[in-house]
Amino acid sequence: MSDENRGAREVVVVIGPGSIGQAIARRVGSGRTLLLAAHSEQATKAAAEPLGADGFEVAAPQVTDISDRDPVEALADTAAALGPVTHVIHAAGVSPTQATIERVMQVDLAGTAYILDAFARVVAPGGAGIVVASMAGHRESPYDRETEHALATTPTDQLLTLPFLDPAKVGSSVHAYALAKRGNALRVETAAAAWGRRGARVNAISPGVIITPLARDELSGPRREWFVKFPRDLGHVIVMLRGRADAAAWCRPG
Repeated sequence: MSDENRGAREVVVVIGPGSIGQAIARRVGSGRTLLLAAHSEQATKAAAEPLGADGFEVAAPQVTDISDRDPVEALADTAAALGPVTHVIHAAGVSPTQATIERVMQVDLAGTAYILDAFARVVAPGGAGIVVASMAGHRESPYDRETEHALATTPTDQLLTLPFLDPAKVGSSVHAYALAKRGNALRVETAAAAWGRRGARVNAISPGVIITPLARDELSGPRREWFVKFPRDLGHVIVMLRGRADAAAWCRPG
């Protein structure tokens, strides 16, 4: 921590301050400085205004396209200049209905890798990061060993050049989304070493269907039937794998 930041408020960075990001910000942002980053000025202001009105200390929101490394690196530097970066929440992304194969890969896969790399430089000792992935990342995985190793360890600037990520081979934005979200979990596992060297930790979570604007786009889109049915199907897989009565009760249809 630089001398000028010593004694400064802790900084909570929320990348993608939509429904999930704002809920997390409200949970951990009290007494800390919130730095919000979204892909557009409108989105950042829409998140910052209600939080500021409710008494949270919100720094100037940052317009950040996470599919581009440079803005992500600049965001990390901005956060570090405000104070010790103790919380990093990455909840940004696009869904299969919202984006092409290429855009899903640029935002959901490469964007996550850029964030993990950039904040590994600045996260404070004792800090923590969370990547909001998706249950979709477990729909087709685990992939073969070579694919998983490549997703986990390929240098970030080479990630999108992997042959199996060619749009013609991926086939659809649904498959792209599953690959990207599996890649999120694998990149977090690898990034944990770099974060750990700073005395910080990073984890990924894979939530199911949460009613957000993104989920509403899927529910009103061409894959609505699959989207509604998928969580239940995955629940049966979990029950078969774990054989746990509590999981069976939780996943039981109806």
